[in-house]
Amino acid sequence: MSKKGKGFLDVRKNIESGKRYALKEAVDLVLSTTRAKFDETVDAAIRLGVNPRHADQMVRGSVVLPNGLGKTVKVLVFAKGDKEKEALDAGADFTGSDDLIEKIKGGWLEFDRVIATPDMMGSVGKLGKILGPRGLMPNPKVGTVTFNVGNAVEEAKAGKVEFRVEKAGIVHSPVGKASFGADKLYENILALLETIVKLKPASSKGTYLRSISLSTTMGPGVKADPLDVRNILR
Repeated sequence: MSKKGKGFLDVRKNIESGKRYALKEAVDLVLSTTRAKFDETVDAAIRLGVNPRHADQMVRGSVVLPNGLGKTVKVLVFAKGDKEKEALDAGADFTGSDDLIEKIKGGWLEFDRVIATPDMMGSVGKLGKILGPRGLMPNPKVGTVTFNVGNAVEEAKAGKVEFRVEKAGIVHSPVGKASFGADKLYENILALLETIVKLKPASSKGTYLRSISLSTTMGPGVKADPLDVRNILR
């Protein structure tokens, strides 16, 4: 069993075990746990009352965080002709078709998001075993298979995050950097939660938002009160 360092234990002393804090208080508290020399990422882990093994309870979507993610996102677009130019004009880092497919097959993976026009998916599908496990496969459900590539690129660059509930019923997502400060992080977290709540499956019974935990890259988790979040979103 790994032992926690003194710094980790020191910051954890400020967190009351088992307590669920109001969302704003949880954000303030998680920021107080930052101790690394780099700008730590703040992550959210949201446990939902769904069974992902049932297709009608799969929660998947995307949201453009109002304050972005605080990182440079490299966007690759599979497109041809005018759509390739549209992607480049919107700020795409890499564009192409069969040439890029062969490059990726050869092991190149220096990008963070992948967008494709629908007519390219027959070819892009060949990369499923490479892109799929990395969460990079374009999907129409999250807006990454589209002819509106310009808008998709701009959203990706602006801080669009894609999320998908895992087998244990938990959604993990980054929500920004510690340097954002409490107000901007609060806005980002609320935008993510609002989107997830809107995606509640009709077949999901009982409590949907089961638990919410916030943490920095090097810090302990801070639990936010789902009831407080529900009241805010009403």
